[in-house]
Amino acid sequence: QVQLVESGGGLVQPGGSLRLSCAASGSIFNIYNMGWYRQAPGKQRELVATDTNGGNTNYADSVKGRFTISRDNAKNTVSLQMNSLNPEDTAVYYCRGFIATSGTAPRVYWGQGTQVTVSS
Repeated sequence: QVQLVESGGGLVQPGGSLRLSCAASGSIFNIYNMGWYRQAPGKQRELVATDTNGGNTNYADSVKGRFTISRDNAKNTVSLQMNSLNPEDTAVYYCRGFIATSGTAPRVYWGQGTQVTVSS
């Protein structure tokens, strides 16, 4: 089985920065895609950023120029550097992976989520 564990969330003032990390573990054969999603209370879960198998990145318009996603393939980790945070960034952030184990088709795995709160 595959497990994703996030870390790095917390409380930060507007304009501040946080760095989120996600580590994938288990019987991983191949990671096709990893990314970050977020969900605020009463809202739908939305894509924040993704990093594909080929190293291509995609960002939500609301975070372009402020957030940076990166992967360390050797360690099976993905990180999200968040700068210039504002209250609208407040949400639970989830790590998502499209991952195949040996002899199986790939499937989506989710982490438990980490809370990010931006407030004065």
